[in-house]
Amino acid sequence: ADKIDDTCDMLISALSTPSESVQSSVALCVSKLMKKGRMQSRTESLLTKLMNECLRGKTLAIRRGGAYGISAVVKGSGIASLKKFDVVTQLEEACSNGSSLEKEGALFAIELLSGRLGLLFEPYVIVLLPSLLQSFGDTSIHVRSAANSSVGLVMSKLSGHGVKLLMPSVLSGLGNDDWRTKQASIQMLGTMSHCAPKQLASCLPKVVPKLTEAFSDTHPKVKASAKDSLDEISKVIRNPEISEISSILLQALTDPSNGTPIALESLIETEFIHAIDAASLSLIVPVLHRGLRDRAATTKRYAALIAGNICTMINDPKDFIPYLPMLLPDLKGVLLDPIPDCRSISAKALGSLTRSLGEATFPELRPWLINTLKSDKGTSVEKSGAAQGLTEVICASGANLVDTVMKEDILPLINHPCASYREGVLWVLTFLPSSLGQAFAPLIDSSFPALISGLSDENESVRDVAMRAGRVTIRSHGKAHVNKILPSLEDGLNNEDYRIRAASLNLLGDLLSCIGGSKISNSEGDTQDDIRQAERAQAQIALVLGPKIRKRVLSSLYLRRSDTASVVRHSAVMVWKSVVSVTPRTLKEIIDELVGQIVNALASGHPDHTQVAGRCLGDIVSKLGDTVLPEIIPVLREALCGDIHTRLGACVGLNEVIASSTKEQLSKYLAIIVKAVQDALCDDVEEVRLMAASCFQSLYSVVGNKALDEVVPALLIGMESSGGDDRSRERSINGLTSILSIRSRELLPYLVPRLLRKPMTANQANALGSVCTVTGDTIYVFLSSIIPTLLTSLVDLYGIELESKEKVREEALRECVRSLCGSVSERGLNPLISEIVSKCSSDKEGMRKESCWMIQVLIEERKEKQDFYELVPIMLRELLYRLNDDSKAVLVATNSSLTSLSKNVTPEELVNHIEFIRNLLASMVSDSRRRKGGVGDGEFLLPGFNMPKGLEPLLPIYQRGILYGTSTIREVSAAGLGELISITASKYLAGPFIIKLTGPLLRIVGDRNPSSVKTAIIQTLGLILTKGGPALRAFVPQFQTTFSKALTDPSRQVRLEAIKALGLLMPLSMRVDPLIKELVATSLGNGGAVSNLESAGMVVVQTATLEALAIVLKYGGKKAKLPDSIPSALSAGKEVLFHEDESVRSGAAKVIAAACDLMDIDSAANVVASEYIDIDVMDSSIEVKHG
Repeated sequence: ADKIDDTCDMLISALSTPSESVQSSVALCVSKLMKKGRMQSRTESLLTKLMNECLRGKTLAIRRGGAYGISAVVKGSGIASLKKFDVVTQLEEACSNGSSLEKEGALFAIELLSGRLGLLFEPYVIVLLPSLLQSFGDTSIHVRSAANSSVGLVMSKLSGHGVKLLMPSVLSGLGNDDWRTKQASIQMLGTMSHCAPKQLASCLPKVVPKLTEAFSDTHPKVKASAKDSLDEISKVIRNPEISEISSILLQALTDPSNGTPIALESLIETEFIHAIDAASLSLIVPVLHRGLRDRAATTKRYAALIAGNICTMINDPKDFIPYLPMLLPDLKGVLLDPIPDCRSISAKALGSLTRSLGEATFPELRPWLINTLKSDKGTSVEKSGAAQGLTEVICASGANLVDTVMKEDILPLINHPCASYREGVLWVLTFLPSSLGQAFAPLIDSSFPALISGLSDENESVRDVAMRAGRVTIRSHGKAHVNKILPSLEDGLNNEDYRIRAASLNLLGDLLSCIGGSKISNSEGDTQDDIRQAERAQAQIALVLGPKIRKRVLSSLYLRRSDTASVVRHSAVMVWKSVVSVTPRTLKEIIDELVGQIVNALASGHPDHTQVAGRCLGDIVSKLGDTVLPEIIPVLREALCGDIHTRLGACVGLNEVIASSTKEQLSKYLAIIVKAVQDALCDDVEEVRLMAASCFQSLYSVVGNKALDEVVPALLIGMESSGGDDRSRERSINGLTSILSIRSRELLPYLVPRLLRKPMTANQANALGSVCTVTGDTIYVFLSSIIPTLLTSLVDLYGIELESKEKVREEALRECVRSLCGSVSERGLNPLISEIVSKCSSDKEGMRKESCWMIQVLIEERKEKQDFYELVPIMLRELLYRLNDDSKAVLVATNSSLTSLSKNVTPEELVNHIEFIRNLLASMVSDSRRRKGGVGDGEFLLPGFNMPKGLEPLLPIYQRGILYGTSTIREVSAAGLGELISITASKYLAGPFIIKLTGPLLRIVGDRNPSSVKTAIIQTLGLILTKGGPALRAFVPQFQTTFSKALTDPSRQVRLEAIKALGLLMPLSMRVDPLIKELVATSLGNGGAVSNLESAGMVVVQTATLEALAIVLKYGGKKAKLPDSIPSALSAGKEVLFHEDESVRSGAAKVIAAACDLMDIDSAANVVASEYIDIDVMDSSIEVKHG
């Protein structure tokens, strides 16, 4: 043990030898001896001695030797001695607060402890880090040199975990305001170049960007330190190619604006043979980061290109993963760049990275791409870039992922209501075919329908992208997979949306051009080169598609040349010219298939398809003429036996054939054409007949009267057939009416005389009715023949017992009249009505009756049109004259016609004719009285009103005038109503009818009407009382009130009529006492009605009231039940008998006389004797004497 102690002392004294190799060897021996003898007990003393030499040694050799000794003793005695003897604490204190010599010695000790202990010393490095950073900024160069050496060795010994623990503290120093601290942190970052390769790879992604940022610092020493640190890192580059251009890369980092393009060009031009190491990667990535953010498109393209390929040049692609958070946002930005090349290269870069690192490395990339596709705020450029990126990413991940993503995430969005979603789907379909190549074939069936639906989208940008996607698909896969693409395009040609048809045509043109090796030209296509090119294309298409599919495709294409949309027609013509050299020859080759498609389109029932097929048929006829007419016409005639849609389509086709044929061609084949047209004209369905009429019009316009000569005779024979084939007759009539609907002027003069031949049969009547329905504008010319014939035929059946056959005939005649009245145009109304009313005054009862019935039919058939209002007076005149007819049948017909008139013509219109009606009736009554030799004052009754419901037709007109007319109309209406009542017997007014008359008059008489109106109303009410009798007993209170109120009217005539009316009311009144009481009060000037009157007005009211009271007493006084009623009237008469006004005295005298008449003789004599005879007349005034 003593020997070991002596040896150890000798070795420790040798540590002060100024030789690094000697000190290192001695330290190695000491560390081994520390485990022998009593050396463990001497550890504390040795460390104290060595620490003193290390921190306070006078020479560098002594301080360096002490540091070696400390590391050797700690190594030999164990790592626990660091904490046990406060070694780290002493070193930290010396580095922080010691002198320059102490700091240098402490840094020596830290360096050697780290080198000798390795990973065991790593936990203490974190504690000593602040002191180490501080030493980098020391004023002593020796301290700074020692710090640099110490940190370099420390960094080389750190593990990956140690680097992670150390890095945050170092990086936080860069944010310090003190430039020395920043500088120290930068210098420490530079020393990380001494780390082991594995640790170097993990730390450089964080170190180099921070060093790059330091170049923007304001302090020159910080910049210089950053440059030195980068130089340190560049020295450890192992890749010779990068090492050669490291100065260029460093220049790009220090001067990004100028150096980045040069550095990227150098990288692009460099041919890499060796793998890129971590140090090289740390210099390249910041350059790429800056390049991807540059404004220049070339710079961005270069940076994206290098970023995508760099993984292929790294031994372990995972070394690139730490740089993804820096580069991935930049690649995303370039992916949405407006320049297509930039987007394309960025998309390929993302695909390359995905292929190298796996999609799991980018968990958020695919969702971000899909969300960008769906964003409604993104532009088409951004969606294009996102679609391209998504395509490259999923293609790099394998075919299974492509299939899953397309079917589950992308294609279902084509039906999304938002246009941005649909556009995104189509952008993916734009890039996917070329990226996948032949692997896209399984997706054609599911993706092409989505593409076709996009062609008709309401959004223009969606349609544009769909067209682009379709063309890309056809360019990439059209020739190889024509059997998958062609059916969708053929379906698109027949789509209802013209956009889909136009787009499908363009895509079909691309497909045929792809197959035939031609190209679609927008020129006329008539040059020799174009013709030769079309010949070659046609041969190649026939070879690839086969004869059957070729015929079908070319037929569909030719059919679209007649499309309803001009853009579709134009596209079809261009495509046709690019693949067909000689149109007539090709048409002959495909004529059977083309005609089949045309017939199917004609029979589809779709208006547009039918129209297109008809046009196409006309176009074929115009091109091929005689060659196809014998084949087409029989096909169309056969189609006329199909369902309604087929027949309609056949008519459309027939019309186009006729319109497209020349006169010579039609004349040549007129026989077969006429048969087809005749079959269509006789169809049971009106729509078909209308189309057939158009065909006949076309035929007539070309061949003239030949058309009539060929068609009409056969139809007339069929119509006049007396056999039992009603079906043939009906079809013939249908044919004639169809022709008449367009050529009535030519045919009617020939047809009407045949239909009016007497005796007029039911078949003739039915035929004439059908003719009238389609010739309303021209039939009126023949009314002078038609109306008399119809009336005569009806009159022939009047008054006889009809058999079943005659009943059928009569019904047919009446239906014919209805058709005629309903079909005549407004221009023919005046002749029609004039012709009818001219027969109303016939001396034949039947003629008058049927004429009145015809007026009723005309009103009913034209009630919706309301175009006969101007002729209402003509009808009214004849109908009112017929009210005085001797025939009951005529009267009934007249009543029905007037009823129809009042129901179907608006009351407002009829009220305008009320004065005309009144004057006409008055004239008619006067004339009737005169013709009968006069009836004196006797009652004249008008026959038309003296029948059940005789007044019903005119009553609504008069009521409307009374209730809502002007004052003049009210007066005329009220007076006219009275006149109607006066010529109507009481038995036809009794019951509910008289009540209907009374109500409106009682309601209106109290309104503010002129005196003339009131007079007329009260007169009419008087007539009603005269005619109505007991049926009006319920209205007595209203009558009394109305008449009593009228007694106070300013008009004398109103008052006189009211007095008369009260007299007429008395036979019906059962309670006269209240009336007598009211009249007595008013006659004395005490009633409420006279309280506000002036003296002059009071006199006239008193006079009228006394006159009325006298009338009431005379005709109803005996009904008074109260004992005071008669005496009160007598007293009132006495009181005003000597009134100063003569009329009042006269009225009072009448009241007294009427009252006395109700008394017995003795009482009346006493009243006269006591009250009047005993008066001294000679001494009395004139008033008394007169009274």
